[in-house]
Amino acid sequence: MESHLDYHAHNNGLREVNTLFKVLFAISTMLICVASPSPFLPLFVFMLVPMLLVFLAKIPYKFYLRFISAPFLFAFITFLYMSLFFGTGELWIHLGSIGPLNLAIYGDGIQLGFLVFSRMLGAFSCLVFLAFTTPMTELFSMMHTIRIPAIMVELAMLMYRFIFLFLDEAGKMHHAQKTRLGYSDWRSCLRCGGMLAGNLFIRTWFQGEKLHIAMESRGYNGNLKTMKKIKYPGSLSIILLISFEILLLAGIYMTMNIQII
Repeated sequence: MESHLDYHAHNNGLREVNTLFKVLFAISTMLICVASPSPFLPLFVFMLVPMLLVFLAKIPYKFYLRFISAPFLFAFITFLYMSLFFGTGELWIHLGSIGPLNLAIYGDGIQLGFLVFSRMLGAFSCLVFLAFTTPMTELFSMMHTIRIPAIMVELAMLMYRFIFLFLDEAGKMHHAQKTRLGYSDWRSCLRCGGMLAGNLFIRTWFQGEKLHIAMESRGYNGNLKTMKKIKYPGSLSIILLISFEILLLAGIYMTMNIQII
């Protein structure tokens, strides 16, 4: 999935949109979603982002749904947990007790859980928008442009490279195990998974050492350069961005007193 994500980041309908504009849009919208006292605005952002990705960026909707399924499941589990263990108001359902745990659903627990659920989905969708439309190489160039400390940018670049190195080693080891009839049953899955986890760090460490030697043989002196100079967005883009964020703030003001139950 990570390689497909990197492919879509380089080949999408919003690829040529100003990188700094996309970063400002994603970060400002994410902050508004996280700070929203109402769940309706983060849910609106969560529904808006896939429309932008599918219809404007031309991202396959099946891939987007598969990508968003994991954080959606995590957010839903958080909603269930907060509904069960938070709240002291009106009792809705009493599910019994398990030892010292009293399982009950309260009205304000559902309110709080749904608010956190919507914030998680809205904020994550902003990050998904940035990941699907902007290559990491341009993000690194943007970091240099806005004068982020060079050591932080270089660490981010190395971490990004080592992620793919880690995934490549894991893929090779998993394929080698399957060709030797690994993962054929439940016991084999446990044994092969343990062997993979135990050896993966060591193999990745050795590959990282080889990568460092290769970089030094090509003149690496502790300073990684970026190739592209990021331009600042135009006045019209800034006006559109500010207008959109003001509309979101107005939406928060109009929905902040609306209860879901």
